[in-house]
Amino acid sequence: MTTTDDPHGIPPAGVSASLALVIAFVSFAALTILGLGMLSFFADLDILAVPGLDWWPGIVGMIVAIGVFAWMLWPTLKSEHPSFMPVFAVGLVSAVAHVVAVWLGALLSGAGTAAAFTAAVQLITQGSSGVVLVAALLSSWFAIALRRTRAQPPTWPWEHEDPE
Repeated sequence: MTTTDDPHGIPPAGVSASLALVIAFVSFAALTILGLGMLSFFADLDILAVPGLDWWPGIVGMIVAIGVFAWMLWPTLKSEHPSFMPVFAVGLVSAVAHVVAVWLGALLSGAGTAAAFTAAVQLITQGSSGVVLVAALLSSWFAIALRRTRAQPPTWPWEHEDPE
């Protein structure tokens, strides 16, 4: 007895939008943390070296950047055939949100206006914002590519229909 129906149901048509967002979210966070760690190690510098500033503004900045990244990417991933054009906007807005959140976090922590401004300038001039930008570009491009693909799950040779 032979059947033409696939026992696994309808084959998938690419990765779902929610799965692509989760993969992008995790990839962005991991690439940013890895990139900032490598920048700190190889350039022998502290990411935020401002006297009187604690590490909380950096943590808040990273959380805000990840949230903004996911928020900016979600409308693109929801479409059936997403475009790669929003990748640049997602990257730029994520990097700017990181700097602004660190600046606001430093201001609200009581470190003062000068310390907040110094922290923002350090992020831009020492390359930290570049790391966030590149991580956002790569992660968003990867998520859109996953969404656009029409990959099928692997199958065994005997699962294919007979050529007869």
